[in-house]
Amino acid sequence: MDVSGRTNAVICMAPDCAAAVLPPDLRERLAQAVDPAPDLSPALLTALTSQHAGHEARGAASVLAQAELLITGWGCPPLTEQVLAAAPGLRAVIHAAGSVKGHLPPAVWERGITVSSAAEANAGPVADFTCATIALAAKQAVPAAARYAAGWPDFTAREGADSRTVGIIGASRIGRRVIATLTASEAGYTVLLSDPYVTAEQAATLGAELLPLDELCRRSSIVSVHAPELPETRNLLDARRLALLPDGATVINTARGTLIDTDALTRACATGRLNAFLDVTHPEPLPPDHPLLGLRNVLVTPHIAGAQGSEVRRLGAYAIAETERFVRGEPLHGLVTATDLSRIA
Repeated sequence: MDVSGRTNAVICMAPDCAAAVLPPDLRERLAQAVDPAPDLSPALLTALTSQHAGHEARGAASVLAQAELLITGWGCPPLTEQVLAAAPGLRAVIHAAGSVKGHLPPAVWERGITVSSAAEANAGPVADFTCATIALAAKQAVPAAARYAAGWPDFTAREGADSRTVGIIGASRIGRRVIATLTASEAGYTVLLSDPYVTAEQAATLGAELLPLDELCRRSSIVSVHAPELPETRNLLDARRLALLPDGATVINTARGTLIDTDALTRACATGRLNAFLDVTHPEPLPPDHPLLGLRNVLVTPHIAGAQGSEVRRLGAYAIAETERFVRGEPLHGLVTATDLSRIA
């Protein structure tokens, strides 16, 4: 803390990201709560870990030496041991983005540094995107568009009449938002849920029926994935479970690409048995010649479900609100603890 008693804060994220996430009005609000130092370039932070570190590393170290609060975002490199050692007074990391898993090492929590993430602010756009794809899937929009390209379809057979049973895998913050939207809709969705951390009573309160994952796959015409990326969730939807889905079912993934066996899904979609909306893939990005990119019953988007364009200022506003709470000594809304890491994205 400086001589004025105010907290010293350092922003570290890619310059274009910082401009979008923290536009001038939010910068002014931040300056009312803390003493912001000049932004720390991600390149300077990376220089601290270089074997050939020179004056750039010394510059980064001098900034970090005064930092009590670090506001990070897209483009900020991992906070390595060297970075943490250069910031002996660091008390909090406020991440103006989603996941902190690849960004913060265990040493952050071991040092007692408070961590917050703006994942909640990012959840809204992802949930909106997911619900939009569910609405399209319920109407079988992608395969209908493919038939349209081949000739005007027969509108006497209405698309998607029996395609409104939605299986949600994972009652995450996004999964819960999706469930809430579906249950409030007048479209007549039946919502199923599979999550090992949720009881049947809790699922009922959310408006969903809790089922084992295999049974959810058997009964769902649409499956939307919202589970975290963990060793035990890798290929959660493998060839066996994909085979349980009814013919014509749609798989939606806005979580992580590794949760679905890409080869198995490709085979199922190539036959026309399944359809898919994929905002994340494994690998990511897919090679330009990957079969999924050429299938007329599959829509692959480039990881755009989260905050985009003007939406990203929501991340900055959330991070600044957390900063304000931190300097006032209030509980943080986006607090991330070490125990959370085993079950969050």
